[in-house]
Amino acid sequence: LNIDVENTLDRWKHKAGASWLRTVNDDVTSADRWELRGESQYSLTERSYLLGSLRYEDDRFTDFDYQATAAGGYGYRFIMTETTKLEGQIGPGFRQAKRRATGEKEENMIGRGAMNFEHKLTGTTLIYDRLLVESGSDNTFVQNALGMEVKINDSFALGLDYTLRHNSDVLPGTDKTDQVVTANLVYGF
Repeated sequence: LNIDVENTLDRWKHKAGASWLRTVNDDVTSADRWELRGESQYSLTERSYLLGSLRYEDDRFTDFDYQATAAGGYGYRFIMTETTKLEGQIGPGFRQAKRRATGEKEENMIGRGAMNFEHKLTGTTLIYDRLLVESGSDNTFVQNALGMEVKINDSFALGLDYTLRHNSDVLPGTDKTDQVVTANLVYGF
């Protein structure tokens, strides 16, 4: 389940989202993660903006009980056409995380970067790639989502998404990288 909303008012754009992933097969749970995220942008020019972002993640299948980040920064829209959009963001932030095994809390400064790409292949087909990097002295979190959406009508689309999620600092015996493939029904209003 993934929900994203966006509102633009004058020079401000606000985005909020939530996602939940749970996989159970024969009473065995192999994924259980939820995330809340938000971002506000203040346009400086048509292409550039200042931003503030928040992200909170709880994933039962990582070494972390949770990871919470707050960041500020600068964003730039490199390409802004009807068919193609490319924007990048960079800035400093702060992350707090809690280790599942020890209960130890980690707090450190991070560098946050994001890159968002969209391209309309046809009037009904969109491909996208969304990259997020949050890097600090304790851990580097990288998430990349590559996907495609095909419109069924004005409100609904079918989506296919391949996401890689990587934490650089994990306990021995724990995978650093997760791969998630989802098929989605997308509703826009």
